[in-house]
Order: sequence, then C-alpha cells, then structure tokens
Amino acid sequence: MACTNCSTGAKDGTPRGCKNNGTCGTDSCNKLTVFDWLSNMNLPNGENPFDCVEIRFKNGRKEFYRNTEKLTLSIGDVVATEASPGHDVGIVTLTGELVKVQMKKKGVDFKSPEITKIYRKASQKDIDIWSEARDKEDPMKVKARSIAIALKLEMKISDIEFQGDGSKATFYYTASDRVDFRLLIKEFAQEFKTRIEMKQVGLRQEASRLGGIGSCGRELCCSTWLTDFRSVNTAAARYQQLSLNPQKLAGQCGKLKCCLNYELDTYLDALKDFPDFETKLHTEKGDAICQKQDIFKGLMWFAYTDNFANWHVLKIEQVREIIAQNKEKIRVSSLEDFAIEIVIEQEANFNNAMGQESLTRFDQPKKKKGNSKNRNKIQPVNANQNANQNLNQNQNQKNQNQKNPNSKPNQHQADKKKPIIIKKNENKE
Repeated sequence: MACTNCSTGAKDGTPRGCKNNGTCGTDSCNKLTVFDWLSNMNLPNGENPFDCVEIRFKNGRKEFYRNTEKLTLSIGDVVATEASPGHDVGIVTLTGELVKVQMKKKGVDFKSPEITKIYRKASQKDIDIWSEARDKEDPMKVKARSIAIALKLEMKISDIEFQGDGSKATFYYTASDRVDFRLLIKEFAQEFKTRIEMKQVGLRQEASRLGGIGSCGRELCCSTWLTDFRSVNTAAARYQQLSLNPQKLAGQCGKLKCCLNYELDTYLDALKDFPDFETKLHTEKGDAICQKQDIFKGLMWFAYTDNFANWHVLKIEQVREIIAQNKEKIRVSSLEDFAIEIVIEQEANFNNAMGQESLTRFDQPKKKKGNSKNRNKIQPVNANQNANQNLNQNQNQKNQNQKNPNSKPNQHQADKKKPIIIKKNENKE
C-alpha cells in the first residue's frame, strides 16, 4: 500500500520517492497509519513534548515505547527498541500528543512503568542485521510448515517474524483446537538454531497480517484501517435482506465479512418506521403474511397463506391502516383493494457512440472466405443430381405401367409424368 508519490519498494518498508517519510497528503505510506493532524502545531512555552512514541513492526504490529533519551524523532525514523532478550528494530509511525490519544483508545496507561524504552536511532549495522534476518523468514516458513505436517499437527503456520537483532523468531499460527507443540519447538530449535516463540492468532488477525484483495476489489479493511474486530453474526445479513449464502458473506478469513456491520445501524433506524415483519393481515379473502420489505421505497410485499406464489405490494401507510382496522376486529375485503402497481422501467438502450460492434463479437466463430464460392459451385451439381433422380423414378414408373396396362396412375403421378414426356418428345424432334 502506497500513495502515488512515495512508494514502499524498499525491503525494510521505509517510504521513498517524495521523501516525506509518511507525512504526505494521502498519508498512505504505511499500513494502518494514523494521520498526524497536530504535526504543524507548536507546544506552548514551557511544555515538554509527550515522551511516548508509536512504533510499527512487521505486518502492521504496533507498540508504544518511551523516549527516555529525549531523542529528536520524526515519522519514518528507524529506531532500536528494548526487547527480551536483546533489542528490536522498528519504524516510528506517530509522535507527539496524538500518541496519547492512541494509547487511550487502545487502553494503554501512559504512566505505567511497564512501557519499554527506545535505546537509540538504528545504526547501519543494526539495519543490516535486521535485513538479513528478514530475508530468512520466507524459506524458514516453508521448512517450518513441512515439519508441522510431518508431526501431523492440526495447525497452520501463517507467518514468521524475526526480532531486529536476529536472536528470536516468533511463529504465528492458527488452529481450531488446542495444539501440543512441545515436540515441534524442539524440532524448530534444532533446525533453525535460534530462540523460538509460538503465538496463536485468530483467523481475522491472520488475514489482517497477510493482507489481500477483497471481493469489492479493494484492499482488506482489516489490513489497511480497521483496528478492532467486532463480532458479526447472520442477523446483520437478515436485517439487510441479504441471501444467506456463506460463499458470498464470508471474507478471506473464512468468517463473516466485517463490512456487514457498516450499514447495519442505518437499516435498523429505517426499520423502526416499518410494521413488524411477523405481522399478519386479516382480510375476508384470507390471512396474509409479509414476504419482503424495501426500506428505501417504503414498500411491503404480502401473500395469502393459501397462495404464496401471488404477492401484493402495499405501502407502509396502507399496512398500518389495515392493522388499525384489524385491531378493531374489522376485516378488509381483500389486499387487492390496497395493492399498488409497480411500473417496470424500461431498460435504456444506449447508442454505440464509438461505432464499435458488440462486446461479444469476438466470441462468434469467423466465417471462412471460400464458403460463398463453394456454395455457388455445388448448387448446379445438386440440381443435376435431382433431375437425374426424377428421370430414373419416372422411367421406373413407366416400366411398371407397361407391365400392368390396366393400372391407372394417380393424378399426382400424372402431373409429374406429363412435363417429363414433353421434354423427351422435344429432344427426339
């Protein structure tokens, strides 16, 4: 993910191009970044800048660190931070008073003594060691998966993250049940010769770390801007009258899409003006049950209990009127008296402004150029064959008539025979 002016083509993820270090206009140089709208504001006299800094690591993992050394840091700086054991290397993504807002949002107490500190700005040696460790991650992930499969463990290793100094590797995995990976850790330590840490993540967290393209054609919300994962259930799809198709409602994580919650509040507010979906309308023709609602047009579709195939469209004002009469134990004559007719709009036929043919013109097989010439040559041959067949049939019929002189040809045979005899006489003459 990057803006048009500064791409993140470097292996360490640092922005380059416009040299704004992540403070460009679109502010999309980093994953899950926060726009610092206080960066151009000066602190009052005598006020010290906030001593905590937000630092991003691999795949959008962010942590808060305390700037005890009072280093002059800006967005995009590579720093060495405290870790256990050794040190880690990350990129500064936010500084100043806005960090306090982010810490409060995520429930982190900025006065807590447990907040680790920043050692220094990363030297070239620190960056080289960090880059070498990052290059080992992909081949190491392939080998780790093969070891897990060989041990027949029901788990999926989704990602590996090395610490900045290369002393520890964190394995992120997903599993449906509890996994006993004590033997797996021994195999990893023997194979990779480093300190191993296993960390289980959920399916949504796995998708946010790996990223991808959703069915809408955009990058996944969880990997770009969504920081919290709220529970999504099928009731959200029912309120929005979506088909309960798990293939369409599920995201890349296999769970229900987070975007089902985006418009849910709007639908719930609109449904407050509608009668209850389970409401029955009592008429002299029979009882009717609601089949469908349209919150945008304020319409409801009802069908009689003995004829579900025929639906009647009513406005919500008409439905309330019928319900009010039913409460007074008055039955309306039928729904047809209140039903409205929906005019189906004709599809617009757009003219071809560019003078091109249809989009499916390439799907049709091309005609061969020699077909028309071959047809002209074949036609006279077929005509001669038909004429010869007719002459042979007439000759056979004549021979039968000579053998049976008493038999009379029918009118149809006589009509066929007569013009052929004339042609023969003309030839003899």
